[in-house]
Amino acid sequence: MDKSWLALMIGNSRLHWAWFDGDQLQSTWDSEHLVNSDPPSPPNLEGILERASLSSRERAVRRSREENLDELPIVLASVVPDQIAIWQGYPHLQILTLEQILLEHSYPTLGIDRALALWGAGEVYGWPTLVIDAGTALTFTGGNAQRQLVGGAILPGLSLQVRSLAQKTAALPAIALPETLPKRWANDTEDAIASGIIYTVLAGVVDFVQAWRQEFPASAVVITGGDRALLHHYLQSQHPQLAAQVTVDPNLIFWGMRACRAESASA
Repeated sequence: MDKSWLALMIGNSRLHWAWFDGDQLQSTWDSEHLVNSDPPSPPNLEGILERASLSSRERAVRRSREENLDELPIVLASVVPDQIAIWQGYPHLQILTLEQILLEHSYPTLGIDRALALWGAGEVYGWPTLVIDAGTALTFTGGNAQRQLVGGAILPGLSLQVRSLAQKTAALPAIALPETLPKRWANDTEDAIASGIIYTVLAGVVDFVQAWRQEFPASAVVITGGDRALLHHYLQSQHPQLAAQVTVDPNLIFWGMRACRAESASA
């Protein structure tokens, strides 16, 4: 395999990047969605890296390793079809599809982000495994010891619930989720919103984890996604014993992409 390569996961809100040296993850960062040009032209990778919040040292290391950043191989997966089209002209591109992930019993509409996160968790932490992705949507995705999809669930994520209340009601404000667990019985509107969202989400997380562990007692449970740390902190405050059995890993999708790339290279 090439020594240096990039993984690009196009999410609903942002582009999620990882820089690999062989199979070793070097750094990760996020950037904004790109706007398609007319006529289409390949994205300027060096320009994207320049705009990313990377240290001068990291940029210098990249330049010393690669004569031309725009020749770096990119492994891409996306949940946003329009964003895939923007990258079609990039010369060293591998687009991952659901069919390329060796997860048995998946279904055609399974999100590739969920499949990759589950595959990455299983490859790193072992099978069976349950992935809780605390992103725009809060998802539960489980796989058994035979690397088969058992199933999962989807609901609005913490931040999306906050935005939905603010956008779809006349009197409820947009709030910032507190860093610490709020009082359950609130005495003002903002605290009541925080309480309602956080405690119901926590109850759901606990219920799903407990139900999963009844079927797979030795299973790994891993939280990933943008609100992973906040959700795990809430879980620690209310259910410390359960939280101690849960791993937090922001890079599950990238581990899944790494595994898929290695499998395609050895095929």
